[in-house]
Amino acid sequence: MRKTAIGGLMMMLSILAGSLTVWAAGNTYINGIDANFPPFAYVNQSGQPEGLDVDAINWIAKKMGFQVKHQPMDWDGIIPSLNAKKIDFIASGMTITEERAQVVNFSIPYHKVENVFVAKADSKLTVEDIQTKGGKIGIQRGTSEAERIAEAKAKNNWAFELVYYDSAPMAVGDVLNGRIIAAAMNDAPAQDAVKKQPVKIIGLCGIPAEEFGIAVRKEDKNLLQMLNTGLKMLMADPYWQELKDKYMK
Repeated sequence: MRKTAIGGLMMMLSILAGSLTVWAAGNTYINGIDANFPPFAYVNQSGQPEGLDVDAINWIAKKMGFQVKHQPMDWDGIIPSLNAKKIDFIASGMTITEERAQVVNFSIPYHKVENVFVAKADSKLTVEDIQTKGGKIGIQRGTSEAERIAEAKAKNNWAFELVYYDSAPMAVGDVLNGRIIAAAMNDAPAQDAVKKQPVKIIGLCGIPAEEFGIAVRKEDKNLLQMLNTGLKMLMADPYWQELKDKYMK
């Protein structure tokens, strides 16, 4: 029964994809990305965009019949750039929030996000220490986690001071050189940092879990429909698990 249902869903998606491919054929879209947000989007040592979201959009573009260019941008200005039509959508680990949904539309969610504290590998800090004893905590500016942690800090009278960075890896760098005691970030970038640097995850930040989605302009309803169709096809395909194994393990 389940196989029949999945087969019917894939057939419906294929039919819809066929009609959207005609609409998209020959179009080139610009995907705005964070240049330093591994494992979802970043610029590699060869200067090329890479990451789970980059590869996912490349797959969707091929299936849906359009061309895509990935444009690295400053994260805190990426939504204004989208609405100014400098880019066409944002597939780069963007958290779906009520505030953002007032100015952009989001695709279906494709990843659930927890937020954690990262400290030196030999640190004795606990989450309670950070919340009650104070110290400087790094966070990427312009992110939903920065807003949520600032709100939770004020509400709970947490003792730490927030220091803002252009990227999560920059905050990790200052953890290692001792300028800050810890950094707060999404769990996947934190796990990526643990694989590459002498740091560890010490626990959850104390804010609710969130979800990632692709952002498009409010008026671009056909583009949103096409991206949603492509996402559903991708997440029903074995390649989706291959991507997660490649970038998140």
